[in-house]
Amino acid sequence: MAIYASTVFLSAFLLFLVQPLIAKLILPWFGGSAVVWNTCMLFFQILLLAGYAYAHWTIQKLSPKAQFRLHSILLALAVILTPALPPEWLKPGGESAPVLPILAVLMVTIGLPYFLLSSTSPLLQAWYSRVHNAAPPYRLFALSNLASLLALLAYPIAIEPYLPAGYQAYTWHAAFAAFGLFCAYTAWRASVALPGEVAQTEESGEIPAPPTKKDYLLWITLASLPTMLFLAFTSHLVQNVASIPFLWVVPLSMYLLSFILVFDSDKIYRPMIFRIATPIILGGLLYGIYLTDSDTKLHYQLAAAAFSLLVFCTFCHGELAARKPHPRYLTMFFLMMSVGGAIGGFLISIAAPMLLPGYFELYIALALFAFAALMMLYREHWSTDILWTAAAVATVVLAFIEIRVITNGSRLMVRNFYGSLRVQDSTSGTDKETWTRTLIHGTINHGLQFLSDERAQLPTTYYGPNSGVGLAIVNTWQMNHRVGLIGLGTGTLSSYARKGDYYRIYEINPLVLDVARADFRFLKGCRGTCDIVLGDARLSLERDPIQNFDVLAVDAFSGDSIPVHLLTKEAFQLYFRHLKGPNGVLAVHVSNKHLRLGPVVERIATSLGMKTLEITNEEIDEAQVFSSDWVLVYRPEAAIANNPLVTSAGEKVAAR
Repeated sequence: MAIYASTVFLSAFLLFLVQPLIAKLILPWFGGSAVVWNTCMLFFQILLLAGYAYAHWTIQKLSPKAQFRLHSILLALAVILTPALPPEWLKPGGESAPVLPILAVLMVTIGLPYFLLSSTSPLLQAWYSRVHNAAPPYRLFALSNLASLLALLAYPIAIEPYLPAGYQAYTWHAAFAAFGLFCAYTAWRASVALPGEVAQTEESGEIPAPPTKKDYLLWITLASLPTMLFLAFTSHLVQNVASIPFLWVVPLSMYLLSFILVFDSDKIYRPMIFRIATPIILGGLLYGIYLTDSDTKLHYQLAAAAFSLLVFCTFCHGELAARKPHPRYLTMFFLMMSVGGAIGGFLISIAAPMLLPGYFELYIALALFAFAALMMLYREHWSTDILWTAAAVATVVLAFIEIRVITNGSRLMVRNFYGSLRVQDSTSGTDKETWTRTLIHGTINHGLQFLSDERAQLPTTYYGPNSGVGLAIVNTWQMNHRVGLIGLGTGTLSSYARKGDYYRIYEINPLVLDVARADFRFLKGCRGTCDIVLGDARLSLERDPIQNFDVLAVDAFSGDSIPVHLLTKEAFQLYFRHLKGPNGVLAVHVSNKHLRLGPVVERIATSLGMKTLEITNEEIDEAQVFSSDWVLVYRPEAAIANNPLVTSAGEKVAAR
């Protein structure tokens, strides 16, 4: 048993260790969006399906010796041919929906190893059951999920902070080679097992009945729902709550923990308790969503989401475990589970961005979950009928209310790979000078413009004259001023341009550019020259010749936070390569409801020998100027360090 347990544990650990590793390596290539991670998850689900299908086919169609030969060859090819790091030639251009490029990078870099790791759990369980004629080895499945969970938790805590990404990749590759030896050995043991050691259920006269089509449908449904839920919760948390590095680990950990709880022991999942408690908890979550506002503390929102997701996944996986078949049909059971996971991943990662104009998938996933549970448990007991009917109705009502609130009054609503955009007009009141138009990304204001001609070019929201970026632009201005902007929004900052000035704006989302040009007038009214560069800013700056910017503003928000790959030491070194020395200023927008990003910027600046100035400006209601936090980063000898206009303008100024 030890060799099987060790091999399964190592395979699952490597399987889930490579997920955050490869995501960290390619996120800067594709803009750091939450959908990049969901696309990675879709790839992992597809490869998991392929691995389980391969395991089912080899167990059903090949002899033990043929299984050993085929699997050993594939393991050797994976070790020899797979690159440790994503090849540079796979770096993308400015695609508007780079789902296929992401899948291509993943396939080339980890495709074959991930495929083989995915097939390990069902293969080894089948080999163990056949060789030892033992009880159903489903605890090995629980062990594999425990290893997966440990890998996810270990990466951000014990690996990522201490080991550079390149070393991580090469170490993982070496560990995979060691796994290949273990796996080949277990395959060899199965191939040389004596006939008397092999399980022959048929000889005992106990031929188990094969699963029915209804069983297949239930397996697929009960596997797809938790996948949909954890991906929908991930999108909701990252887009609408906080863009925190590795925040996606929380919902994925709940998903894996539910597998461990129900497959390790039959005593943990008590059907009647969960069938009654789950719709009650669902009702509590719906009530919390309805009442929660943007100021609710992050840890409360995260705790409620994690607990609810754990209960929902445990319910689905508990019902799934209660329906597991005889070991004879083990590989088919896992194959149907992987089919369900792939369907759930496809619906959230691909179908939702294509078909839904906003982030509505959480409400839709909760409604599907409630109705599926109601149909599955209908007439099992009067109490569950009442509770699940109430939960199903409540989810539909809440979904209708939330979607109506989001869509009501929207002039425009569009969505693509990078997120959901809404344009709303505020034309209440008789004074037309106060009428405005707003761009909203997810739930966050990403720019506002007055509709009147007289006020149309006034800088608003986070970019007022006393904001950090406004002060940086005004106090470094000279003839032929050069300004770089990472993040377009509505194009508000272009209102600072004067004749002869050059503004170069980097924007990853082509929809943002379309909206800024069609529905807002900042770019049309720009008095200088504005060039728009589509694509990830960091990749574009790597390709650009030296720009000699007087000011470079980092304002590329995804929802409520800057993508993390734009707040690294390597990114700051790149920024300063393009700033005019010695007086060039880097302005970083760090406004955030839940996180203190200022200290992050300050630590990076200090490590590079730079000075920082944190500026928080006062809100001006009549001018639609919001209170905002900016950190200016500059060289010690920069003239702006001694400019009294800067150091006296903010409500709170901290010079370091």
